[in-house]
Amino acid sequence: MASPTRPKLSMSGNKSFRNYSIPRGGSPRLERSTSPASTGHARRTSSGRYAGYSRDESELGGEVTSEFAYSVQIPATPDFQYMSGTSMSGTSPSVRPMSPAIAGKAEQQFVSSTIFTGGFETVTRGHVMDKMMEIEGNHPQLACAPGTICGVVGCDGKSLRDERGEELFPCECKFRICRDCYLDALATPSARCPGCKEDYKTPDESPRAGNFQRLPTLSERAARMERRLSLLRNAKPGSQSLMQNNAYSDFDHSRWLYETKGTYGYGNAVWPKDNGYSGGGGGTDTGMGTGPPNFVDKSKKPLSRKAPISPGILSPYRLLVVIRMVVLGLFLTWRVRHNNPDAMWLWGVSIVCEIWFAFSWILDQLPKLSPINRMTDLKVLKEKFESPSPANPDGRSDLPGVDVFVSSADPEKEPPLTTGNTILSILAADYPLEKLSCYLSDDGGSLLSFEALAEAASFSRIWVPFCRKHDIEPRNPETYFLLKGDPTKGKSRPDFVKDRRRVKREYDEFKVRINGLPDAIRRRSDAYNAHEELRAKRDQFEIGLDPYEPLNVPKATWMADGTHWPGTWTQAGKEHGRGDHAGIIQVMLAPPTYEPLMGSPESEENIIDTSDVDIRLPMLVYVSREKRPKYDHNKKAGAMNALVRSSAIMSNGPFILNLDCDHYIYNSLALREAMCFFMDRGGDRLCYIQFPQRFEGVDPNDRYANHNTVFFDVNMRALDGLQGPVYVGTGCVFRRTALYGFDPPRYKEHPGLWETICCGGKKKRKRVAPRREVEVDSALHGAITVAEEEEELEAMMLPKRFGDSASFVASIPIAQFQGRPLADPGVKNGRPAGALTVAREPLDASTIAEAINVISCYFEDKTEWGGRVGWIYGSVTEDVVTGYRMHNRGWRSIYCVTKRDAFRGTAPINLTDRLHQVLRWATGSVEIFFSRNNALFGSPRLKLLQRVAYLNVGIYPFTSIFLLCYCFLPALSLFSGQFIVYQLNITFLVYLLTITITLCMLALLEVKWSGITLEEWWRNEQFWVIGGTSAHLAAVFQGFLKVIAGVDISFTLTSKATGDEGDDEFADLYVVKWSALMIPPITIMITNVVAIAVGTSRQIYSTIPEWSKLIGGVFFSLRVLSHLYPFAKGLMGRKGKTPTIIYVWSGLLSVIISLMWVYINPPSGTSVTGGGLSFP
Repeated sequence: MASPTRPKLSMSGNKSFRNYSIPRGGSPRLERSTSPASTGHARRTSSGRYAGYSRDESELGGEVTSEFAYSVQIPATPDFQYMSGTSMSGTSPSVRPMSPAIAGKAEQQFVSSTIFTGGFETVTRGHVMDKMMEIEGNHPQLACAPGTICGVVGCDGKSLRDERGEELFPCECKFRICRDCYLDALATPSARCPGCKEDYKTPDESPRAGNFQRLPTLSERAARMERRLSLLRNAKPGSQSLMQNNAYSDFDHSRWLYETKGTYGYGNAVWPKDNGYSGGGGGTDTGMGTGPPNFVDKSKKPLSRKAPISPGILSPYRLLVVIRMVVLGLFLTWRVRHNNPDAMWLWGVSIVCEIWFAFSWILDQLPKLSPINRMTDLKVLKEKFESPSPANPDGRSDLPGVDVFVSSADPEKEPPLTTGNTILSILAADYPLEKLSCYLSDDGGSLLSFEALAEAASFSRIWVPFCRKHDIEPRNPETYFLLKGDPTKGKSRPDFVKDRRRVKREYDEFKVRINGLPDAIRRRSDAYNAHEELRAKRDQFEIGLDPYEPLNVPKATWMADGTHWPGTWTQAGKEHGRGDHAGIIQVMLAPPTYEPLMGSPESEENIIDTSDVDIRLPMLVYVSREKRPKYDHNKKAGAMNALVRSSAIMSNGPFILNLDCDHYIYNSLALREAMCFFMDRGGDRLCYIQFPQRFEGVDPNDRYANHNTVFFDVNMRALDGLQGPVYVGTGCVFRRTALYGFDPPRYKEHPGLWETICCGGKKKRKRVAPRREVEVDSALHGAITVAEEEEELEAMMLPKRFGDSASFVASIPIAQFQGRPLADPGVKNGRPAGALTVAREPLDASTIAEAINVISCYFEDKTEWGGRVGWIYGSVTEDVVTGYRMHNRGWRSIYCVTKRDAFRGTAPINLTDRLHQVLRWATGSVEIFFSRNNALFGSPRLKLLQRVAYLNVGIYPFTSIFLLCYCFLPALSLFSGQFIVYQLNITFLVYLLTITITLCMLALLEVKWSGITLEEWWRNEQFWVIGGTSAHLAAVFQGFLKVIAGVDISFTLTSKATGDEGDDEFADLYVVKWSALMIPPITIMITNVVAIAVGTSRQIYSTIPEWSKLIGGVFFSLRVLSHLYPFAKGLMGRKGKTPTIIYVWSGLLSVIISLMWVYINPPSGTSVTGGGLSFP
């Protein structure tokens, strides 16, 4: 491959934007750059210049293509210096480098106070913001946190701050100076302090000097990555490596004893107290330790284990399944052989429907034969990864990093308060905060979402320490403050009540600010736009133009610091509309320091005492990918893939948690529960850990089966006993490299469906291992290559697979290495203990610029993103397809059901919204059936019963066709006076009774081993009929339209509940919104009711009544109506407020059905002109 071209810093004079700022005490003023072009945002320095971070346009030759390989590097200029202690090539020897003790904090302060924008064929720019919201926070990690003003005359920038938010002085004279002025001072030949006029002398006695790290250049970063991956390249077959099973065979005992201040031997060993090896919990200090800890036993303890279902329940369950399958086969055989000559059409339709129902039941039942439960041991996890050990003497956390993705698209349907509470629950999660990063994807590019996130970041400085201090559960403030019961239960601190009252008051103010943001943004934008119109009017008058000529002043949306919002405007403008805006990244909370940062006692600014609480916060980033009208952005899947790439550049956590904006962390230990599986023996073969979805705000009777407990507690537990549960869109922790499309380190090949049918499954299964120990290492760095030609071929394929980003490609092997379990005895593909205890590098401007590049709309062109890599495109249910692709490559997944719910969210309790939700799911299943993601075409790595489960995912909507016909059969039987069998003999009744009894017994056993209730099972059966006769039927129709006619399918977002519905929490349950999906169930109900009346009256007035046929028809009609009862109840509304259209449709259908019956079967002694219609 050709060497990548290095872009340069784009300065004002090439391209810049109009920067609006508000002078203190004045009105908005307009400052224009020297260039008329206006394409993005720039960083305004103290001297008035603007700096953007992008490729130099002169080097691009005018047009940028996806084949252009490059990496982002900012060269040294008089306005931007490398923050290192060494001189760089190309820089003037007179330019003095910045002190390493200040470089890290200065650059990170700049990054967190800058909003970066850019995209395809535009310059990536950083705009330094004075403030992000009207009321500023004071946490040191918070973006645009308030601070003292720079001491340089004419500069209003904020002075340098350290990790505690205190002032940082580069000079002994303690002269306040901002980052830009400091760089300008170092760029002068004298390099003197503007305060004392002396040469800069950084005080060496600063106790925090050792914690700062200089920012590395791109070449240094690449070299550092090479050093990190040296273990991978040296791990050749047969070599003695730290990652092999003999990881501790070459352990240097002497060095370890020296570092831990111990002596060799068990009889006279003195174990150090400060590292926790001696008992320090109280009592008399004897000067001797309690003995060396048993590290070998620790490595043998499993982090998770299976809890099989009791054989007393599972064996009868499997036996009943076999019995019911046999009875169904005998019954269908009997039904085929005994037709009804009086009503062959009725008999034929019923036979076809019953055969399909039996086939559908078998597809649904077979994957349920091996359900299991799982348990985790969080104590062992803490012992192995967060306790002192020879490889980790300080006991720092050796857990891998986790990046949390929260997706949002429309703040009108997804309330910002709900999203803010989700973010707060993530920031307060019980996980090493330096390993945790949170990313919000705002696919709508809304300023409302941006400022709401800023408010949430500001409130987190109070909420997160409060949760840590008092061990709060749940850590969603809205849910916590609405809990019923005694809040002091289990709280031991005497100041809990006082702290809770103060935090509650702050949260109420936070809610008021969030709910008032739309009006605040509108008023602010109206004021600025009015001022701009006045300025334009005055300019028009001054240059002598016609004052009555209409002005073309854009109606912009303005940020709190008086500048244009680079995303979507309320009134869409050029490059500022929905689907047409630049990419945006803002670091709301800077990465935390490596060392714990304790708070301060209670004061006017600090409302609670946090002197013994770590007040650091996880990194929080706002991301809005670039959107342009001519590109297909692939909805939610495209947004998630943009987050995958940008997070790989910025934090590169080896694991990713995906949450919807209305799903929050209910159990703060949920991430640790997932790590128990990933870090356990065999965890390197797991692609994701799926948690069940639990919902709040559902009516107590769960009228429309919103909890969906049968799926989450029965089907998903059963799939966990096979190859793993399906991915359901949220509450899932992914392995990053599994999303990149790589194969697992080990997998098995299983006989396919046809091999099982033809050969009886006797074909020997092959256990396949990759040709290399780790596929990622070989593909990216040629770690263990067979030939140089293969290595070059792999390298040439990387841009096609992942895109032209050297930084992203370099991050892949690091994520793969960090995601391995520890190299304990018996663990394959492990990593050495203590490898993840080092501090991560601080963010710099070039890193954010590269992250902007990978979220541009062109980046995925001619790559495998959405095809093999990341979330898969082409289906409205991208979650199921993404999980299927991973299982198809041989990966396994785990279903983690925790004692305390891991996550909770909201569900639509309105009938219409619920039907539209089910319609979207069913349509995605139809798309899967007609695509290459059909399980029939799966690879041999997919287990047989797992294949059956995925096949059922694509087939179940088609059951609606047969269900619709079968629901009309009882009514047709009553209308015609015939039945599906010639006569109700004892054989038919025995078969029917056996099938019904076995079904009920299976339901009872499922209730027993899954933990659900009979009421929940019955609600699921009812809504299966409701959805099958409405949404599923429409999904099949839409699927055929897409396959045959190519009609694209689009859906609107499901509205999320806000929780502010007044006194009635379930007011939305009684709202009736008319939808065409309601027509088939209404027709079925009216038809069966009329048919019961007609059939009964016929038998009463008949000369020779046939009561057996009447009883059979009425029984099945009542069964249909009982399943549709929740639907009928939902149409009634509240207090008789049924919409008029329901009465219109009911009356119209009744008249139509009556006329059709008179036309089909006229009364005796009359004739129907124009020919009659008769059934054979």
